[in-house]
Amino acid sequence: METVVNEVEVGKPKKRIDEWLELIIVIMLGVTALFTAWATWIGGLHGGNQAANFAKANNMSADGNSRWNEASQSLMKDYITYNEMNSMEIDMAYANKRGDNEEVDRLEWKIEEMRAANMSEEFQEAYAWAIAQSNETGVLVTPFDKEGYTDSYYTDAQSVLNDAEVAMDQGEKDMANGDKYGLVTVIYTVVLFVLGIVSTFKGRSNRVALTVVALFAFVISTIYMLTVPMPSGFDLISYITGSSGD
Repeated sequence: METVVNEVEVGKPKKRIDEWLELIIVIMLGVTALFTAWATWIGGLHGGNQAANFAKANNMSADGNSRWNEASQSLMKDYITYNEMNSMEIDMAYANKRGDNEEVDRLEWKIEEMRAANMSEEFQEAYAWAIAQSNETGVLVTPFDKEGYTDSYYTDAQSVLNDAEVAMDQGEKDMANGDKYGLVTVIYTVVLFVLGIVSTFKGRSNRVALTVVALFAFVISTIYMLTVPMPSGFDLISYITGSSGD
């Protein structure tokens, strides 16, 4: 009779260990399932941001390239205008040297008309600068020799292309962060699988070992997940309340 009582007393701690182990497994299953859902959702948001930023970058690149081509055409047009006006300036100087006042007046009128019709304010300023430099140095100086003037044609296009590059870089970051959340989701899935098969093992030591491995994998993956940035513009409150964050 005493032997039976001792066996029952010895069995109670083992039963309690099994009960606590089952409780830990159930809690870990629930928590891991929640974290898996969270990682899947955040990874999806990163994927959405990635697609949006890539589309934005492509659209802005197309716009920037179009503006660049327009700037090149404007620059070529101004080159042609300058060559025509420079030719007329030479003809006017020759007519003035010959004393042909009528021809001088005609060329002056033509130059002014071309200046008003074909020259922007910036081009006129650069043209005036070129004439002043030519008179001062005795060497032919063109408006396109002015520092930064030629580049100014492409300022708008370059700004758009720079914005496109920023959007592309952000899209690549979103893609990388989405991949990281995908990895976390895979690890959580493995943890769920391990916890799901723990009960099939009869040996307590095996169940404890598997549970410890699952807990370790869960902790490591969770710490890794916390190091990954949240999606840009993410606001949990706005999702809860249904309002859009500015």
